[in-house]
Amino acid sequence: MMTEVALPGVGMTRFTSADDRPLVDLAATACWRCLDDAGLDRADVTSLHAGTALAEALGQQSGLANALAGALRIEGVAADRVENTSATGATAVHRGIEAVASGASEVALVVGADRMSAADTSAVTDAISRLTHSREYAQGLTLPSFAGLAAGAYLDRYDAPREALAAVAAKNHRNAVANEVAQFRREVSVDEALDSPVVAEPLRLYDCCPMSDGAAAIVVTRTDSVADTDHAVRVAAHASATGTHPVAERPDPLAIDSVRVAGERLFDAAGVAPGDVRSPNSLALADFDGVGLIAQVDGEAAVGDRVAFAGAFRLRNGDEERQPRLRVVEHGENEDER
Repeated sequence: MMTEVALPGVGMTRFTSADDRPLVDLAATACWRCLDDAGLDRADVTSLHAGTALAEALGQQSGLANALAGALRIEGVAADRVENTSATGATAVHRGIEAVASGASEVALVVGADRMSAADTSAVTDAISRLTHSREYAQGLTLPSFAGLAAGAYLDRYDAPREALAAVAAKNHRNAVANEVAQFRREVSVDEALDSPVVAEPLRLYDCCPMSDGAAAIVVTRTDSVADTDHAVRVAAHASATGTHPVAERPDPLAIDSVRVAGERLFDAAGVAPGDVRSPNSLALADFDGVGLIAQVDGEAAVGDRVAFAGAFRLRNGDEERQPRLRVVEHGENEDER
């Protein structure tokens, strides 16, 4: 039987458009804050799982795990580096959970960090675009252009208003105002989002992520070793899945089958059904080829395609502020002055 695990501590740097610290220093800052939050010492750590997606592509630190172990003065622990495109941080969390649950590690320190400011916008855009299938990359497909195509298809298929997307941007900025580590801490109205510059029609500036520098870390340990159980988060289950890499080979670009598969695995592993999720602080999170999707749905937790429909459905029914049974996580878009 796998050991039950919990997350007793977290730590983050502030996310900014440009942080002058080296990548390893960013990661170390998040780790120290995480250990302090968990009430642990560096000597308690038995494994280190470091995720960074773009370090080599942007000419930065190679061998981040070993360098970070040295910076934290925890030489001797088991350490590995994870790279899994946009799912790098989530995958590092998987590795930390698995290390503790299997008994291979007592206290796993998991960190994700990147410095996108290490290169100019064109270089970062190209590095991220290479996540796409080689055939589609050769045809000029980028992640923003694909997102624009998918968003346009969604609006057309479901007769959703453009304001549905702008309302998401406005909500993210509203939440970011009170988030001390958010990059952008200024409210943006729906009209401002609608009037911002086009990035990939119908997506505009405030629909898109900025280039960011920052790091976040968590501690994973056995549930029975956590002193403050009220402070810790228990991990009921974790799961992931991949989808068809070439977009052109997907039967329906809006049908995110990997989300459905990951969701089914997650609920099965936790021993619960979607309808069992009732806490207002619960969230349904699935990973689609590295893109996190979080649903805000009334009634049952959403798995698969239903995730994508929630935003426009709630907005068009004029009830955006009503609290559903399954509440969306408080996204705060990273913001400073653009």
